[in-house]
Amino acid sequence: MVFVQRDEKGRVLRVEHEPFESMTQSMPANDPEVQSWFASRSLHDHLMSLQHSDLELVRVIEDLVQVLVSRGLMNYTDLPEPARHKLQHRAYARAQVEGLGGLVPDETGLPY
Repeated sequence: MVFVQRDEKGRVLRVEHEPFESMTQSMPANDPEVQSWFASRSLHDHLMSLQHSDLELVRVIEDLVQVLVSRGLMNYTDLPEPARHKLQHRAYARAQVEGLGGLVPDETGLPY
């Protein structure tokens, strides 16, 4: 048995194995609608993981370009103009964030 919350149109919003405050009904865990909800959540979780790793990979690629250029193995102008523009924009944005470092409290001083 699982516990389900539906929206006003009857769509499943949440499924839990334990009762929760906003649940609207209970259903068998093997119900096709419940199974479909779990499958879509699994797909969503995988897609979010890919999106997160894509963001991490962007930084790796930026660093790789910087190393290749600094070692003279590649010229920055070898890159297509749109790629250069994107790298310049990210470098500028990153520099702006790093310049704001004094506005962000040091995490070591946090009470938790």
